[in-house]
Amino acid sequence: MNFICKRLIITAITLFLVSFITFAAFNVISGDPATLILGTEATDEQVAALRIEMGLDRGLPEQYLSWLLKFLTGSLGNSMRFRGASISDMVLERLPVTFSLAGLSFIFIILISMPLALFGMGKNNYFIDFLMNTYTTLTISAPNFFLAVIFIWIFGVILRLFTPGVYIPYNEDFGGFIGYLIFPSLAIAVPNAAMVIKFLRGSLSQELDKAYVRTAYSKGGRRRRVLYGHALKNALIPALTLLGMIIGDIFSGSIVIEQVFTIPGIGRLLIASIGSRDYLLVQTLVVYIAFIVVLANTLVDVAIQLVDPRIRIGSGD
Repeated sequence: MNFICKRLIITAITLFLVSFITFAAFNVISGDPATLILGTEATDEQVAALRIEMGLDRGLPEQYLSWLLKFLTGSLGNSMRFRGASISDMVLERLPVTFSLAGLSFIFIILISMPLALFGMGKNNYFIDFLMNTYTTLTISAPNFFLAVIFIWIFGVILRLFTPGVYIPYNEDFGGFIGYLIFPSLAIAVPNAAMVIKFLRGSLSQELDKAYVRTAYSKGGRRRRVLYGHALKNALIPALTLLGMIIGDIFSGSIVIEQVFTIPGIGRLLIASIGSRDYLLVQTLVVYIAFIVVLANTLVDVAIQLVDPRIRIGSGD
C-alpha cells in the first residue's frame, strides 16, 4: 500500500511540473494571443482591454494558478481558433476517438507480440530465431507513418477493405468506427509489437538458461509447462516496463496517424491548435496527454509489483 501511495504522490508531482513547464513555455514563445484573436487591424486600446479580460496583464505565477484552477474544475475557457468553441467540449468530443485508437493499438500489440515472442522458444531452432530477428528488425525500422501509407495503398486502394479518408463517427456507427480504426491501429502497433517481441524473447532466453528452469526440466517438466508456468512470469516483468514506455509512443504515434487517416482525435486537434497558436488549447491537450501517459506508467508499476512479490517486499509493504 505504501508503494501505491508513493507512486500516486510522484504522479501528482510529475503532472504539476509538466503543467507548469508547458504553461511557462507557451508564455515565453513570441506572439500575443490578444493580437492573434483581434487581428492586426485592432487598436492598442482594444488589445490592452482583451489582455486584461484574458488575465494576460497579471504575472506568470498568478496566470498559472488561475489556469490550473480552471483546468482542475473543467472550466478551460474557449478556443481562439475554433470560433470561441468550448475547449472542454472539444476535448471531451475527441477523447473517445483517441482512446479507442490507442486502446485498439495496445490490444494489437499484445495479440501480435505474445504469440510471436513465444513461438519456438526453448527449441534452439536457428531458423525460427532468424525469422523472428528479421521480422523485428524490419518492422522496428519502419516508421508508423510509412506503414500507414502502405496500409492505405494495399488495404484501402487495392483491396478496398476500407475507404481512405472517409471517417465514420463512433456515435453514428460504432462498428464502422472500429472497422475504420483497425488499420490506423495496426500502423501504430506493428513497430511497437516488434520491440516487445525482441525484448521478451531476449528476456525469455535469459530465464530459460537459469538454474530453476534446468531443475524444472530435471524433475520431468514438459517444455510448455516450464515455459508458461515458470520462465514466462519472470520474463514478463521487464516486458511490462517496456509496455509502460510504449504507451507514450502509442499516443505520440497517434498524432501522426490521425493526420494520415484524417481521424478527428486529440492528435489532429493538437496539430491544428499549434499551427494557429491557440496556446490555451495546446496547453490543455499537452497536459491531458501527459496525464494519460504518466497514469498509464503508474498503473504498469503497480502491475509489476503485483506480478513480482519481491518488489512488494522491497518497497516496504
